[in-house]
Amino acid sequence: MEEQKQTENKKAADNLNEMFEAFGSAMGQIFNDPKLKEKARELGKAAKESAETLGERFKDEEVQLKFKEVGRAAQAFGKNVSDLFSESKDDKASGDKPSE
Repeated sequence: MEEQKQTENKKAADNLNEMFEAFGSAMGQIFNDPKLKEKARELGKAAKESAETLGERFKDEEVQLKFKEVGRAAQAFGKNVSDLFSESKDDKASGDKPSE
């Protein structure tokens, strides 16, 4: 049972690392900025190095609740970005300028 929990914690920490790396890489590509790409690599490396510690912290109920909040915030951010680009696409299709 404990081994399964450790595996789940490691998986969660690895997922967090992947998220940081993907987010940083995407931001670097969006802005075509080599410095931003390097900072993203550094962030991913730091997250990876701390994955073991994070895995241990995932056992704490309070930490689990906070990560649920993080998950909800990430979903809201993703939806807002998606909506923003959907609105921009709709505006272009209709010939309207986006409102400011």
